[in-house]
Amino acid sequence: MKTALLYQHYLACNSVCTDTRKISENCIFFALKGDNFDANTFTNEALVKGAKYVVIDNPNYQIEGKTLLVEDTLVALQKLANHHRKELTAKIIALTGSNGKTTTKELIHIILSKKYNTIATIGNLNNHIGVPLTLLRLTKETEFGIIEMGANHQKEIEFLCEIAEPDFGYITNFGKAHLEGFGGIKGVIKGKSEMYTFLQDNNKLVFVNLDDAIQEEKTNHINRYTFSKEKGANIKIDSIEANPMVKISFEDTTIQSHLIGLYNANNINAAIAIGKYFEVANTQIKEAIENYIPENNRSQLIKKGTNEIILDAYNANPSSMQVAIENFKQLNHNKKIAILGDMFELGEESLEEHKKTIALLSEEPKITTYFIGKDFYLNSIEKEHLLFFEDFASFATYLQGIRITNSLILIKGSRGMALERTLESL
Repeated sequence: MKTALLYQHYLACNSVCTDTRKISENCIFFALKGDNFDANTFTNEALVKGAKYVVIDNPNYQIEGKTLLVEDTLVALQKLANHHRKELTAKIIALTGSNGKTTTKELIHIILSKKYNTIATIGNLNNHIGVPLTLLRLTKETEFGIIEMGANHQKEIEFLCEIAEPDFGYITNFGKAHLEGFGGIKGVIKGKSEMYTFLQDNNKLVFVNLDDAIQEEKTNHINRYTFSKEKGANIKIDSIEANPMVKISFEDTTIQSHLIGLYNANNINAAIAIGKYFEVANTQIKEAIENYIPENNRSQLIKKGTNEIILDAYNANPSSMQVAIENFKQLNHNKKIAILGDMFELGEESLEEHKKTIALLSEEPKITTYFIGKDFYLNSIEKEHLLFFEDFASFATYLQGIRITNSLILIKGSRGMALERTLESL
């Protein structure tokens, strides 16, 4: 089936769905394939649950008037999203980066929503499936679409930009994330910079943090709108504090956020700059940021008994771990504990990067640190304030035998470590 005809069927539906557990009445369901499933087999189930049409790529599951046969359902979804994007008047803002994408996206969303009809990526649906699904949520009334783009290998950002065709872009940073797929930090920089290449080739605009030397150098020949703590930027940030919540001043406006750590300052600064570019009033920018409460294990401050917990367990890589630890070091508290889990997808550099993380705390006797996971365990060193556990189960058993009180606790690790489980034992 041609994309143009598929688009007419899409317009007759209320929404797009790829999960039979989330079927809504009169949706169009795309029967995608995964490593362990073939959603073509769920065709009848999707229809029974209320789907108006099911897009399939296996003719054995055709039902007259109900199924739409394509060569490849994933490709059809992506082409449909791009077709829809071309029909829209909405401006598309794309963002990527190693750390801070989702928080920055949410801040941009709440600021622009003060003045415009704005739709943004839900959660972290930022891949080759999530980006098309987000685009297909946009309507003719939408004025801004904020599209988060994730990647773990070369050419992925380029491909997502070809689908979304962004008008504006922002890269949060280049960090040590997905080193295995990108082939090291140089590969990360090259892969993420595919967004800059697309925007430059199409005469679009990028938002840039001039305090990041790599970002400044990568964009000095591109049409850009900038922010910085120094003079010479479009938006000057006058002051930044974080003890523990980030407080920022610009243009005689002071914003007290609910975000923890200096590492969140640039996420806020970027959102401020983008809000200013699109002429959102300073009072509205302030109100939006001050009302934003982080969730989903991202930089949350939780009080449990006599303990205060910085829960940053959504994900971790060497770059985000370093800034979290450095921020934790400068916080004022009599009793500090760090609970850190393994960082994944680092490939051949994994053991060395875990060793470097341990070194950040090896000479900090005032911070008792529990390292959890096999890569930390393989780098164990003998220090009284450092304890190593091969897996979460052994750490949980250890916790049952001690009592932690009156402490400031940092919890951070990769998503697969699920360190939020620690809360049950604190």
